[in-house]
Amino acid sequence: MAPKSHAGAGLPVPAPRLKLYYEQTVRGRLAEQFGLTNPHQIPGLEKIVINCGVGAAIKQPRALDTVVEELALITGQKPVRRKAKKSIANFGLREGQEIGAMVTLRGARMWEFLDRLISVSLPRVRDFRGLGTRSFDGRGNYSMGVKEQMIFPEINYDMVEAVHGMDITFVTTTNKDDQSFALLRELGMPFRGDIKPLVPRPDQMAGQLTEAGAAA
Repeated sequence: MAPKSHAGAGLPVPAPRLKLYYEQTVRGRLAEQFGLTNPHQIPGLEKIVINCGVGAAIKQPRALDTVVEELALITGQKPVRRKAKKSIANFGLREGQEIGAMVTLRGARMWEFLDRLISVSLPRVRDFRGLGTRSFDGRGNYSMGVKEQMIFPEINYDMVEAVHGMDITFVTTTNKDDQSFALLRELGMPFRGDIKPLVPRPDQMAGQLTEAGAAA
């Protein structure tokens, strides 16, 4: 099918709104909070890694195909199929057999995925009470688990064959957990204990970005 023309055809692609919010608001707050004078010391988000293991793929290879298709819908990027590194006889697993999928997001896709995760997907989690703060690895990276892929609006309930979860890892440019926690919290990650998210609504954020751009 040929792409349809629209009002924005020919215009440059706008930068992700969460990236603009980070550059114009979050960086200044982090520098003030930790007393950082060198702009290269300010922590930032390097990449987001999404990993999904599919144990059922040992006997049903079609299950992995479905997971790959769903990850592509969620992230907007083609996943990489992961293979077993060694054979395990008790599980019927052979070395080199495909048993999972992984996606590494950088740049604009990373910011867009994080924005959708914070604004849309996490509020759809059943009985959500906030993310835990003990999942930092000691080197500035944070990992969280998702039990159901149906929290993402890209997934159609009627097309889901099996419910599966995934692991999401946020890799930052700092090796200190306190700076990484402050970065993710300022970006709007709803950690347990926070009264309200720090990132304003899209309509409020548009006004703040306009004012910040005019002041600059």
